[in-house]
Amino acid sequence: MKHSTEPAALVRRLWRAAIDADEYTAAGIVHTALAEGVDEETLLLEVIAPVQEMVGVEWAADRISVAQEHAATAVNERIVASLAHRQGGGPRPAHRGRVTVSCVDGDWHAFPARLLAEVLSLRGWRVDYLGAQTPTPHMVAHLHLTNPDAVLLSGSIPTHLPAAHAAITACRAIGVPVLVGGRAFGPGGRWARRLGADRWAADARGAAAVLDAGVPRPVPATGRQAVDDLPHLADQEYTLVLQSRPRLVKHTLTELEDRFPALRGYGDEQRERTAEDLAHIVGFLATALYVDDADLFTTFLVWTADILQARHVPAHSLVAALDILADELHDFPRARRLTRLGASALGARPAASVLGPASESASGPESAPGAGSAPVPVPGAPS
Repeated sequence: MKHSTEPAALVRRLWRAAIDADEYTAAGIVHTALAEGVDEETLLLEVIAPVQEMVGVEWAADRISVAQEHAATAVNERIVASLAHRQGGGPRPAHRGRVTVSCVDGDWHAFPARLLAEVLSLRGWRVDYLGAQTPTPHMVAHLHLTNPDAVLLSGSIPTHLPAAHAAITACRAIGVPVLVGGRAFGPGGRWARRLGADRWAADARGAAAVLDAGVPRPVPATGRQAVDDLPHLADQEYTLVLQSRPRLVKHTLTELEDRFPALRGYGDEQRERTAEDLAHIVGFLATALYVDDADLFTTFLVWTADILQARHVPAHSLVAALDILADELHDFPRARRLTRLGASALGARPAASVLGPASESASGPESAPGAGSAPVPVPGAPS
């Protein structure tokens, strides 16, 4: 029986195989489609990437487990590798130039960067793919050795924006332009420009187009500080809130026990998960202070409330946590304002917006969260 090679049909079939952790069937679907004339870039961006998006959406809706998410992601990663190294494929000729593709330091979500690297390689670029959470000093050392035409920096989680800013500044300081992408940089790349990136791209094809158009090399500069790009950092609120995170989490957890006595009956694992959630809240609060944008914080809170509701956890506890944080942050006017805005956003939140069954959406929403025990963006987007 001959199956359709339309991307939507391939997505449905690959999804079933990936969620069943059936690597051999999944690989067969993709390689058969390749043999039947579907080009590799289409398979990467219109079949494999949407399936990976669905993995994140289904985890967010609590319809698949963390183990299923990990297994499906591993299947997708191995298929991408098999396409790159398929028998008879041979090395891809590089004639456009040389680029470095890397994830922001601390960001483990390498799948988008890997897809980007493969697409650029297909289009004739020599790609040095550095993978997940590359420490900025090591990336810069690599740039000194290779002198690429550009660095393409992928970020999935907004809390890594300060690290992204440091990487952007370091790369530009040695005259290498930086193109960034991924959900960490916000809708339309709003925080990419704020952090001094030379260019932003919404996806892998957009990144390829930017490179084709050419990105001028910046004039090397030394001594530039974060406050030069973000003058509001002079108030030190970001630094002080981030340094206070362990104390803020501990204090909030203790106060929550008084407001929600049921917390006192939590086991060690439940308390650990609650502390992790509070740490994420403070982390996103600090990052919103860094970029001076309330939307970063309020969007995260609304998403977190949806995730909690999908898991039958009362989301109103978030409002109580914000009230406690606001009281504790009485000496930090920007942070206190953000907690108030967060509580208002939660109060105005509509019914849970987690997507319906996977069959209703092939790719998921642009803001779809990803898989894991902690709230993080989906790793499937090819940006």
